[in-house]
Amino acid sequence: MTDGTLYIGTKRYSSWSLRGWLPVRLAGLNVTETVIPLAGGVTPGVKSISPGGTVPYLEHNGARIWESLAIAEYCAEIFPAPPSGPLWPADRIARAHARAIAGEMHAGFRELRMAMPMSLFRPATGTCLTQGAAADIARIQSLWADTRAQYGQSGPYLFGATFTNADAMYAPVVARLLTYRPPLTTEAQAYCDAIRAHPLIDQWYAEAASEPAAWHLEKYESAP
Repeated sequence: MTDGTLYIGTKRYSSWSLRGWLPVRLAGLNVTETVIPLAGGVTPGVKSISPGGTVPYLEHNGARIWESLAIAEYCAEIFPAPPSGPLWPADRIARAHARAIAGEMHAGFRELRMAMPMSLFRPATGTCLTQGAAADIARIQSLWADTRAQYGQSGPYLFGATFTNADAMYAPVVARLLTYRPPLTTEAQAYCDAIRAHPLIDQWYAEAASEPAAWHLEKYESAP
């Protein structure tokens, strides 16, 4: 018997679902996973189960959490030191920085998200690079470089050897960059490659690839 349910959207497309799914899996929560196929707009199946009308939505031991960053905080609170490592850096200053950059991702980079929707297998190399998206990508690369210079010398992730909630928040950005292939610095590309190689990201891609063809949305599958 499980302790609850994690509701997520189609793995090929649902960037916010990936941001919620990663902390849940990193923390090892014993929950059933339910995937709701997205409709490309309002999805009645999501509206019917999620208090906020969005995914991810986590029900766990009486808690009801319908927002990705709140799910990340919840997982870090109830499992502060899972086998995968702490979900936020242990050091106070590094932890504050991690929360700041996670919050910036959560609230920002709208131009990138609009121009380059997450579509894991779309043949979109070299497309969709608007001026606004390019500015967002420049800021993201600067943010990654600054974070890794200060805190990431011990490993390939933003805060070193441990994949944290900050990496989880940026994982869908990495997915976008891997799909659309805009020009990146050598350091940013190395970070993207490290995220893609993480076992949980590899699992997400594999499960996305096995989703039924009936769940595919043409507007997200075709190159512009």
